Amino acid sequence: MSNSKDAVRKILDAVRADKRTSLTAPEGKVVCDAYGIPVPKEGVAKSAAEAARIATDMGFPVVMKIVSPDILHKTEAGGVVVGVKSAADAEKSYETILANAKKYKADAKIEGIQVQQMLGGGTEVIVGSITDGSFGKLVAFGLGGVLVEILKDITFRLAPATKDDALSMLDGIQAHEMLKGVRGGEPVNREALAEIIVKVSQLVSDFPEIVELDLNPVFATSKNAIAADVRIVVDFDYKPRPAPRPTEEIVAAMSRIMQPKGVAVIGASAEDGKIGNSVMKNLINGGYKGEIYPIHPKAEEILGYKAYKSVKDVPGVIDTAVFAIPAKFVAGALVECGEKKIPGAVLIPSGFAEAGAPELQAEIVEVGKKYNIRLMGPNIYGFYYTPANLCATFCTAYDVKGHAALSSQSGGIGMAIIGFSRSAKMGVSAIVGLGNKSDIDEDDLLAFFEQDPNTNLIAQHCEDLKDGRAFAEAAKRVSKKKPVVVLKAGRTSAGAKAASSHTGALAGNDKIYEDVFKQSGVIRARSLRQLLEFARGVPVLPTPKGENVLIITGAGGSGVLLSDSVVDNGLSLMQMPPDLDAAFRKFIPPFGAAGNPVDITGGEPPITYVNTVKLGLSDERIHALILGYWHTIVTPPMVFARNMVEVKKEMEAKGFVKPIVASLAGDVEVEEAAEYLYQNGIPAYAYSTELPVEVLGAKYKWARGAGLL
Repeated sequence: MSNSKDAVRKILDAVRADKRTSLTAPEGKVVCDAYGIPVPKEGVAKSAAEAARIATDMGFPVVMKIVSPDILHKTEAGGVVVGVKSAADAEKSYETILANAKKYKADAKIEGIQVQQMLGGGTEVIVGSITDGSFGKLVAFGLGGVLVEILKDITFRLAPATKDDALSMLDGIQAHEMLKGVRGGEPVNREALAEIIVKVSQLVSDFPEIVELDLNPVFATSKNAIAADVRIVVDFDYKPRPAPRPTEEIVAAMSRIMQPKGVAVIGASAEDGKIGNSVMKNLINGGYKGEIYPIHPKAEEILGYKAYKSVKDVPGVIDTAVFAIPAKFVAGALVECGEKKIPGAVLIPSGFAEAGAPELQAEIVEVGKKYNIRLMGPNIYGFYYTPANLCATFCTAYDVKGHAALSSQSGGIGMAIIGFSRSAKMGVSAIVGLGNKSDIDEDDLLAFFEQDPNTNLIAQHCEDLKDGRAFAEAAKRVSKKKPVVVLKAGRTSAGAKAASSHTGALAGNDKIYEDVFKQSGVIRARSLRQLLEFARGVPVLPTPKGENVLIITGAGGSGVLLSDSVVDNGLSLMQMPPDLDAAFRKFIPPFGAAGNPVDITGGEPPITYVNTVKLGLSDERIHALILGYWHTIVTPPMVFARNMVEVKKEMEAKGFVKPIVASLAGDVEVEEAAEYLYQNGIPAYAYSTELPVEVLGAKYKWARGAGLL
């Protein structure tokens, strides 16, 4: 590969020496040749006779184009002739193009006229690369021509991309059926296309100064794929982001912050209604067992704890300092934390980048770097880590312990997480506010929770990813072990504007997030409610062993809606084998519908639910069950719920463990029944046929991404 790199380096050096920002077509061809990216045969003619000779050797038809660094839009200048069919035609076209170019720009520097093998047939696609502020180098694929701009039907992956990534891109566009050959058209050569994607992704990774690359169109046929046009834009000042800190280093610092032996409260207060007072109360009332050090310029003691003028006066070790002082005083106090060698600062105050004071934020970031203090925030509610009974926040103390770790970029969303978790009795291991993310961000949390034995799922709300690539790399690793759920705010351009005013963060092209999340094994939540429901439900469900989903319902209407949800969530309704169909029919009245959904009808006693669910759990061909319950006098809600929990336990004892979710239609008593089912390992929802299936779908997404299916 070193020779090919040298060839590209030589071209880029020449472009740099000329102070240009793009490559000419012939330079683009050299670059493509160096990396084995197929381009048409071509040559540059300096005379009409030479044009005719090159074209004849190549074989007609050919395309002829002006070569001039001063003419970027060749077609507009009349500098392109397509479908040249003979030597005479080539000579004539040479003269025409030359005359047009001179008319378009009299002083244009003309290097000759390019004669190029004309490609036709097959499917036109585009392969390209862009450089994103957050994700760095991305490779892109879509249908070529006008469609790409109008339909925005394009898919992205982080570069360098693997062969598998590349093949998944071919299925990742909405128009993927086009590639299989429509209405007698020939299918494209998938291997050839995937190879081009991989090579482009390698090229832009090897040469970060290539900030944009377009192969458009690429003609893909059943035999091969050839790029008809190459456009390469360079920026020699482009600097890739520095590599993130080593994971061990992140974990060492985060462990001290999340599980501190001593906490200082800078700006602690004895006065009710002050943030420094709430933080003190939460630490005390939350049951934190470590040392608490209030820091206050004048007070002797606060809420029964000895107060200190500065963290430097504290004799013991401090692992975490919680700041509850105005923004303008933060930098000064942070320097003292640095001198005291405190590894973590939790910055509650607002009034930094989000409020138009980026210089105040830049200053604290510098102090953090100088003293190696990790900064959480600023502009946050603080954080909870329940295994340490730590409530380093001004919200309310929190005591429902569990194994989901949640984070949010916004304080309001953080409060929603706290309220939902308490109301739904969803235990959490942590709730963390990230705010402006001056330093600590989502990937730092992923690294900590990955190795945290108290956490088995990580759910994150974010408006932007400061370093999307670092996030993607961490998520790819972590999601193999624990589900990672992300709610990305600012999906739409209107939402993006709200996000940018909110935290100085601009949402990028949402398709990039969509595709990189998929590539990294992240489960994407579409709404706040979904984020919360996934955090609660995914850990409750066992991992399925296969793709066959069966619906058992007492209400035909629920069965139809549940079937829709199955399709919407990428799950597959099992095709019912005849012997299994016969087995289910034994338990169903003759007017019930067998097949899938199994419709047991409404007037059935509890035993019908019990028998059919038992059969569904015991048959190895079925991998997951969705129950649709209908409230009737014959089978009241709590009777149904208790029966289902009993059947589940009885079958588990025999070794049949499968995910079960339930949708309950009925009067208000179904709420209590749904809660009872949920507490016993069956995620159940009153009045919804969508939520239970979305939770099951999320579990499947994770299992597929982690390679467990």
